[in-house]
Amino acid sequence: MFKLYTSQDAKTSILKRTAPDQLKVPTQLLDGIEALFGERLNPADAVRRILNEIRAEGDAALRRWMSTLDAFDRSTYRIPPSTLNAAWEALPASEQDALKLAAERVEQFHRKQPLHSWITQDMGGTIGQMIRPIGRVGLYVPGGTAPLPSSVLMSAIPARVAGVPNVVVVTPPTRGTGEVAGITLAACYLSGVEEVYALGGAQAVGALAYGTETIPAVDKIFGPGNLFVTLAKQQVFGVVGIDGLFGPTETVVIADEHANPAWVAADLLAQAEHDVAASAILLTPSRQMAEAVQVEIGKQIETLSRAETIAVSLENRSGAVITTDLDEAVLLANAYAAEHLCLAVENPWALSEQIQNAGGVFIGEHSFEVLGDYTAGPSHTMPTGGSARFTSPLNVWDFVKIVSLVALDAETGSELSKTAAKLAYAEGLDAHAKAAERRIR
Repeated sequence: MFKLYTSQDAKTSILKRTAPDQLKVPTQLLDGIEALFGERLNPADAVRRILNEIRAEGDAALRRWMSTLDAFDRSTYRIPPSTLNAAWEALPASEQDALKLAAERVEQFHRKQPLHSWITQDMGGTIGQMIRPIGRVGLYVPGGTAPLPSSVLMSAIPARVAGVPNVVVVTPPTRGTGEVAGITLAACYLSGVEEVYALGGAQAVGALAYGTETIPAVDKIFGPGNLFVTLAKQQVFGVVGIDGLFGPTETVVIADEHANPAWVAADLLAQAEHDVAASAILLTPSRQMAEAVQVEIGKQIETLSRAETIAVSLENRSGAVITTDLDEAVLLANAYAAEHLCLAVENPWALSEQIQNAGGVFIGEHSFEVLGDYTAGPSHTMPTGGSARFTSPLNVWDFVKIVSLVALDAETGSELSKTAAKLAYAEGLDAHAKAAERRIR
């Protein structure tokens, strides 16, 4: 189930990245699309059709697709603030306390992130940058296989810290009932989100991007989702902003002979239970450690409720890679650019200096990835699919925009106009040049 690989074999299998546009679409998925649309469409074309209909028809198309895909219909998908409050009051005290602690740490962490405008007067007048919050954001909170109240906290709280005045949550209801898990609604209440809709899938993204008669459009959409949600975000980009395109979750653990194999196995299993496409990879120079982890996984999986999902994940996208040494493990980790990178080694701080690509680095065995999911402080929305090579975890900067400020004095403006005119003439833009020349004293 949890296989052992050489470095070379791993590079052509579990560590090999496939571009999103080259992923093979399962026949079962294509069959399902054909049954819904009456013709054989690929997922991107199916999403495009849904988005186009919502853009053209608004609420009518939204109701039609929610009825078709989620098997429920109602006149409004808005969940009243009173229902959010009631969900919070109905929550057991122990769960209230857990959400409060997680929320406090997430807020504390993000309030430490530098976020301020600046100006300088040493460049001829005043020049600088003004930081302004985005006016209205939409947060997609998955809920297909399990309620994820933690995802509400991890996105709504950074938005609030950034000063976003209007935060909207959409989250898919249980098929056929239209109900959203009470703990998710409670997390919305705790996070100060009052505008919540029982909406999911590409149709939810379309409603946020284009707006309908009852749902005002947003300026930027955040949050992970399934393939159809990801494709929808990709297709509406430009109409609205998006935070990124997220694929299946992934964890890499670098361990040496000093690591606790039972803990390493538990961390890998925790990742694998998310989804059959999740990835849980161990990099270690110690074959003995790899084999011990392999044995522990076999023992621990028998006690877990999502063992079937875990088994598929471990079989297809996970495994232990035996490396020459820790340096090679780091090279492989940097090339893979995992969402989560855990350092279960004797001297993790020294190893951390070599890490270039990861969504989050978890230093030592007491800072394991599950804490990052819930209570450590940083948002657990992190780059997947190798995008940690060029992007960052969700943070307050994602919820603001920078406005450049230019207020030059007359003397500086006149001097710079000479150079601007020369460059404009060189580009063949004489109207630009003449506008600059009018300012030359």
